[in-house]
Amino acid sequence: MHAYRSHTCGQLRPAHAGQTTRLSGWVHRKRDLGGVLFVDLRDHYGITQLVANPGSAAFPLFERLRAESVVRVDGQVVERSKETVNADLATGAIEVRVATAEILGEAQELPVPVFGEPDYPEDLRLSRAILISAATRSTATSCCAARSSRRCATAWSRRASPSFKRRSSPPQAPKAHATS
Repeated sequence: MHAYRSHTCGQLRPAHAGQTTRLSGWVHRKRDLGGVLFVDLRDHYGITQLVANPGSAAFPLFERLRAESVVRVDGQVVERSKETVNADLATGAIEVRVATAEILGEAQELPVPVFGEPDYPEDLRLSRAILISAATRSTATSCCAARSSRRCATAWSRRASPSFKRRSSPPQAPKAHATS
């Protein structure tokens, strides 16, 4: 198994149910519902919901996670019941029951939420304008821009390299014609 992931966060579907997976990404959101912790894990490809039950080895670690911390988790893909399917997510029909987890990069308390409600108080908006503008860009837009830039760079590099035949010997000077 790869050191950081076996699948991306946007890749898992009900067909993967029962498989063991390894995911890595940023903590997008964390919720505590009746003692069970739910974490939405985000990477450049999508979001997957993780579940940590009380008593699991990952539960104490999940309790101290903050938004934007980077984690690696191992767990089992489980198909969600019909009532709990999230139609807004590509991976909304599954969740990952976490067996083990490791914090790869712990985030400090953020001055503004990176994702979520963009309605900030005026004083915060003025003091953190650059952070807020960065937070309002969507990941999809950023990824799309990166793909477009790559395509343009590839196209221009193909145009810039002239196609020519390489000569095997240096060019010869023209021969003088004898006149009689």
